[in-house]
Amino acid sequence: MPRLHLSNELGKLHDDLLKMGRMVEEAILDAIQSLKNQDVVLAQKVIDGDKAINRMEEDIEDKCIKLIATQQPMAIDLREICSILRLIVDLERMADHAADIAKTTIRLSNEKYVKPLIHIPRMADLAAEMVAQSLDAFVKKDVDLAKKTWALDKEIDSIYKGVYNELIMIMIDDQEKIAQSTYFLFICKHLERIADYAKNVCEKVVYIQTGDYWMK
Repeated sequence: MPRLHLSNELGKLHDDLLKMGRMVEEAILDAIQSLKNQDVVLAQKVIDGDKAINRMEEDIEDKCIKLIATQQPMAIDLREICSILRLIVDLERMADHAADIAKTTIRLSNEKYVKPLIHIPRMADLAAEMVAQSLDAFVKKDVDLAKKTWALDKEIDSIYKGVYNELIMIMIDDQEKIAQSTYFLFICKHLERIADYAKNVCEKVVYIQTGDYWMK
Protein backbone atom coordinates (compact mmCIF):
# COMPACT_ATOMS: atom_id res chain seq x y z
CA MET A 1 0.00 0.00 0.00
CA PRO A 2 2.73 2.59 0.83
CA ARG A 3 4.44 1.89 -2.52
CA LEU A 4 1.14 2.33 -4.37
CA HIS A 5 0.54 5.63 -2.58
CA LEU A 6 4.03 6.82 -3.49
CA SER A 7 3.49 5.85 -7.11
CA ASN A 8 0.21 7.78 -7.19
CA GLU A 9 1.82 10.85 -5.67
CA LEU A 10 4.68 10.71 -8.16
CA GLY A 11 2.10 10.58 -10.92
CA LYS A 12 0.51 13.76 -9.57
CA LEU A 13 3.93 15.40 -9.43
CA HIS A 14 4.47 14.49 -13.08
CA ASP A 15 1.15 16.11 -14.00
CA ASP A 16 2.13 19.28 -12.14
CA LEU A 17 5.53 19.25 -13.79
CA LEU A 18 4.06 18.97 -17.27
CA LYS A 19 1.63 21.79 -16.48
CA MET A 20 4.49 24.02 -15.33
CA GLY A 21 6.42 23.05 -18.44
CA ARG A 22 3.53 24.03 -20.70
CA MET A 23 3.34 27.39 -18.95
CA VAL A 24 7.05 27.96 -19.55
CA GLU A 25 6.82 26.84 -23.16
CA GLU A 26 3.93 29.24 -23.76
CA ALA A 27 5.87 32.06 -22.10
CA ILE A 28 8.84 31.50 -24.42
CA LEU A 29 6.73 31.45 -27.58
CA ASP A 30 4.58 34.41 -26.49
CA ALA A 31 7.67 36.44 -25.61
CA ILE A 32 9.09 35.97 -29.11
CA GLN A 33 5.71 36.54 -30.73
CA SER A 34 5.41 39.81 -28.83
CA LEU A 35 8.89 40.76 -30.05
CA LYS A 36 8.08 39.96 -33.69
CA ASN A 37 4.84 41.94 -33.64
CA GLN A 38 6.04 44.60 -31.18
CA ASP A 39 2.99 43.61 -29.14
CA VAL A 40 3.31 45.34 -25.78
CA VAL A 41 0.09 43.82 -24.42
CA LEU A 42 1.29 40.27 -25.08
CA ALA A 43 4.70 41.13 -23.65
CA GLN A 44 3.10 42.36 -20.43
CA LYS A 45 1.06 39.15 -20.26
CA VAL A 46 4.31 37.16 -20.27
CA ILE A 47 5.78 39.35 -17.54
CA ASP A 48 2.67 39.06 -15.37
CA GLY A 49 2.44 35.31 -15.99
CA ASP A 50 5.86 34.79 -14.44
CA LYS A 51 4.27 35.12 -11.00
CA ALA A 52 1.99 32.13 -11.65
CA ILE A 53 5.00 30.05 -12.69
CA ASN A 54 6.78 31.05 -9.49
CA ARG A 55 3.77 29.92 -7.46
CA MET A 56 3.73 26.64 -9.35
CA GLU A 57 7.37 26.09 -8.46
CA GLU A 58 6.65 26.70 -4.78
CA ASP A 59 3.67 24.33 -4.82
CA ILE A 60 5.63 21.49 -6.44
CA GLU A 61 8.54 22.03 -4.07
CA ASP A 62 6.20 21.79 -1.08
CA LYS A 63 4.70 18.54 -2.40
CA CYS A 64 8.15 17.02 -2.98
CA ILE A 65 9.33 17.85 0.53
CA LYS A 66 6.18 16.44 2.09
CA LEU A 67 6.53 13.28 0.01
CA ILE A 68 10.11 12.75 1.17
CA ALA A 69 9.15 13.39 4.79
CA THR A 70 6.08 11.14 4.87
CA GLN A 71 6.99 8.32 2.45
CA GLN A 72 10.76 8.09 2.92
CA PRO A 73 11.36 7.02 -0.70
CA MET A 74 14.45 4.99 -1.52
CA ALA A 75 16.78 4.53 -4.50
CA ILE A 76 15.31 5.51 -7.87
CA ASP A 77 12.19 7.14 -6.36
CA LEU A 78 14.33 9.38 -4.16
CA ARG A 79 16.54 10.30 -7.12
CA GLU A 80 13.43 11.20 -9.11
CA ILE A 81 11.96 13.43 -6.40
CA CYS A 82 15.29 15.16 -5.80
CA SER A 83 15.63 15.68 -9.56
CA ILE A 84 12.17 17.25 -9.68
CA LEU A 85 13.22 19.70 -6.96
CA ARG A 86 16.15 20.79 -9.10
CA LEU A 87 14.17 20.65 -12.33
CA ILE A 88 11.50 23.12 -11.21
CA VAL A 89 14.25 25.61 -10.40
CA ASP A 90 15.47 25.28 -13.98
CA LEU A 91 11.93 25.78 -15.30
CA GLU A 92 11.49 28.88 -13.16
CA ARG A 93 14.73 30.30 -14.55
CA MET A 94 13.56 29.60 -18.10
CA ALA A 95 10.43 31.61 -17.35
CA ASP A 96 12.59 34.45 -16.03
CA HIS A 97 14.46 34.52 -19.34
CA ALA A 98 11.15 34.64 -21.23
CA ALA A 99 10.03 37.55 -19.04
CA ASP A 100 13.30 39.37 -19.74
CA ILE A 101 12.70 38.97 -23.49
CA ALA A 102 9.21 40.41 -23.02
CA LYS A 103 10.67 43.38 -21.14
CA THR A 104 12.96 44.01 -24.10
CA THR A 105 9.92 43.97 -26.40
CA ILE A 106 8.49 46.84 -24.41
CA ARG A 107 11.78 48.77 -24.55
CA LEU A 108 11.96 48.38 -28.34
CA SER A 109 8.25 48.76 -29.06
CA ASN A 110 8.61 52.13 -30.83
CA GLU A 111 11.78 51.33 -32.79
CA LYS A 112 12.28 50.03 -36.31
CA TYR A 113 14.25 46.80 -36.05
CA VAL A 114 17.79 46.69 -37.45
CA LYS A 115 17.10 43.32 -39.10
CA PRO A 116 14.18 41.03 -39.93
CA LEU A 117 13.41 38.58 -37.14
CA ILE A 118 13.88 35.21 -38.81
CA HIS A 119 16.59 33.32 -36.96
CA ILE A 120 15.67 34.46 -33.45
CA PRO A 121 12.13 33.00 -33.71
CA ARG A 122 13.70 29.77 -35.00
CA MET A 123 15.89 29.66 -31.92
CA ALA A 124 12.79 30.17 -29.77
CA ASP A 125 10.88 27.38 -31.52
CA LEU A 126 13.77 24.99 -30.94
CA ALA A 127 14.15 26.05 -27.31
CA ALA A 128 10.43 25.56 -26.65
CA GLU A 129 10.60 22.17 -28.39
CA MET A 130 13.50 21.19 -26.14
CA VAL A 131 11.51 22.17 -23.05
CA ALA A 132 8.49 20.10 -24.11
CA GLN A 133 10.48 17.05 -25.21
CA SER A 134 12.80 17.04 -22.22
CA LEU A 135 9.86 17.02 -19.81
CA ASP A 136 8.17 14.32 -21.87
CA ALA A 137 11.36 12.27 -21.63
CA PHE A 138 11.48 12.87 -17.88
CA VAL A 139 7.93 11.68 -17.25
CA LYS A 140 8.23 8.71 -19.61
CA LYS A 141 11.74 7.86 -18.32
CA ASP A 142 12.82 7.80 -21.96
CA VAL A 143 16.63 7.99 -22.11
CA ASP A 144 16.72 7.86 -25.93
CA LEU A 145 14.35 10.84 -26.22
CA ALA A 146 16.41 12.71 -23.63
CA LYS A 147 19.57 12.20 -25.67
CA LYS A 148 17.81 13.16 -28.90
CA THR A 149 16.49 16.35 -27.31
CA TRP A 150 19.86 17.17 -25.77
CA ALA A 151 21.38 17.10 -29.27
CA LEU A 152 19.03 19.87 -30.51
CA ASP A 153 21.16 22.33 -28.57
CA LYS A 154 23.80 22.11 -31.29
CA GLU A 155 21.40 23.66 -33.82
CA ILE A 156 20.55 26.46 -31.39
CA ASP A 157 24.24 27.15 -30.81
CA SER A 158 24.84 27.25 -34.56
CA ILE A 159 22.02 29.77 -35.10
CA TYR A 160 23.27 31.83 -32.17
CA LYS A 161 26.77 32.10 -33.66
CA GLY A 162 25.33 33.18 -37.01
CA VAL A 163 23.09 35.86 -35.50
CA TYR A 164 25.90 37.02 -33.21
CA ASN A 165 28.25 37.56 -36.15
CA GLU A 166 25.53 39.34 -38.14
CA LEU A 167 24.71 41.71 -35.29
CA ILE A 168 28.38 42.47 -34.67
CA MET A 169 28.75 43.48 -38.32
CA ILE A 170 25.65 45.68 -38.07
CA MET A 171 27.16 47.45 -35.04
CA ILE A 172 30.48 47.94 -36.82
CA ASP A 173 28.77 49.42 -39.90
CA ASP A 174 26.42 51.75 -38.02
CA GLN A 175 27.08 52.93 -34.47
CA GLU A 176 23.50 54.18 -34.13
CA LYS A 177 22.36 50.56 -34.25
CA ILE A 178 24.62 49.40 -31.42
CA ALA A 179 22.04 49.75 -28.62
CA GLN A 180 19.28 47.79 -30.35
CA SER A 181 21.69 45.18 -31.69
CA THR A 182 22.94 44.65 -28.14
CA TYR A 183 19.38 44.01 -26.97
CA PHE A 184 18.99 41.38 -29.70
CA LEU A 185 22.23 39.76 -28.57
CA PHE A 186 20.81 39.59 -25.05
CA ILE A 187 17.64 37.96 -26.41
CA CYS A 188 19.70 35.32 -28.20
CA LYS A 189 21.61 34.68 -25.01
CA HIS A 190 18.35 34.25 -23.10
CA LEU A 191 17.22 31.62 -25.61
CA GLU A 192 20.56 29.86 -25.46
CA ARG A 193 20.31 29.70 -21.67
CA ILE A 194 16.78 28.27 -21.90
CA ALA A 195 18.15 25.52 -24.14
CA ASP A 196 20.92 24.86 -21.62
CA TYR A 197 18.36 24.41 -18.85
CA ALA A 198 16.42 22.00 -21.07
CA LYS A 199 19.67 20.06 -21.48
CA ASN A 200 19.84 19.89 -17.69
CA VAL A 201 16.43 18.19 -17.71
CA CYS A 202 17.70 15.65 -20.22
CA GLU A 203 20.71 14.95 -18.04
CA LYS A 204 18.40 14.34 -15.08
CA VAL A 205 16.53 11.71 -17.10
CA VAL A 206 19.77 9.86 -17.72
CA TYR A 207 20.78 10.28 -14.07
CA ILE A 208 17.52 8.86 -12.70
CA GLN A 209 17.60 5.83 -14.98
CA THR A 210 21.31 5.07 -14.89
CA GLY A 211 22.73 6.96 -11.91
CA ASP A 212 25.11 8.70 -14.30
CA TYR A 213 24.99 12.28 -15.62
CA TRP A 214 27.18 11.48 -18.63
CA MET A 215 25.35 12.02 -21.93
CA LYS A 216 26.86 9.43 -24.28
